[in-house]
Amino acid sequence: MRLADSHCHLNYKGLAEHQTDVLQRARDSGVVAMLNISTREREWDDVVGVAEREPDVWATIGVHPHEADQHPDVDTAKLIERAAHPRVVGIGESGLDYYYDHSDRERQRASFRAHIAACRETQLPLVVHTRDAEEDTAQILREEMEQGAYPGVIHCFTASSDFADKALELGFYISISGIVTFKSAKDLQETAARLPRERLLIETDAPFLAPVPHRGKTGEPAFVADTCRFLAQLRGEDADELAEATRANFHRLFAKTLA
Repeated sequence: MRLADSHCHLNYKGLAEHQTDVLQRARDSGVVAMLNISTREREWDDVVGVAEREPDVWATIGVHPHEADQHPDVDTAKLIERAAHPRVVGIGESGLDYYYDHSDRERQRASFRAHIAACRETQLPLVVHTRDAEEDTAQILREEMEQGAYPGVIHCFTASSDFADKALELGFYISISGIVTFKSAKDLQETAARLPRERLLIETDAPFLAPVPHRGKTGEPAFVADTCRFLAQLRGEDADELAEATRANFHRLFAKTLA
């Protein structure tokens, strides 16, 4: 299998201390592309630095909704400026999280729109985080799309089947994490089984959400292979073919990776 992990956090505790070994285990498992995601401004240099050193790692620039209150000065112009780096291939992760409400909801929504505006200007994909905020997320994505098209992906998809359809209608990709392997994830499994292959990505969200049979361990990009095999069986597809399709989708969406 030749795989792309479309969303991981190589600079987070649990991976950063053993980054060289983590990357080697990923490569040994067939991972040929990894997207290292930023969540706050103070991470940007380190996240991009990994992508500068490692030819199979790329980076994003963004502010997680949990961090929106702490980043009032991260506006569209700043995102555009930093996204000009050749190894930055996406903007985010950004979005709405009403489950934890670590940041004021209005501030989350303003930050989200600033990220979308940067994506519209640069045509770099938006990496969307949404939790317990389906209605507002869908509304903002739709309203902003009416102002001008932009590409994107719903990362670590756990939302409803209806939200999946709304995202697909807007042209978004949907990324499936190790959560799909959990016994409790029946609704997600039903949605993942019917998603169009040409809009499907796979991710680890490492160091979080390690899939079965690694559940409870620190997640690693290598584990994307386990999620791919489970998802292929769920969909009645060949695992190698699904790996190749999702990898091709990754490079199609994050087209700057081919530059």
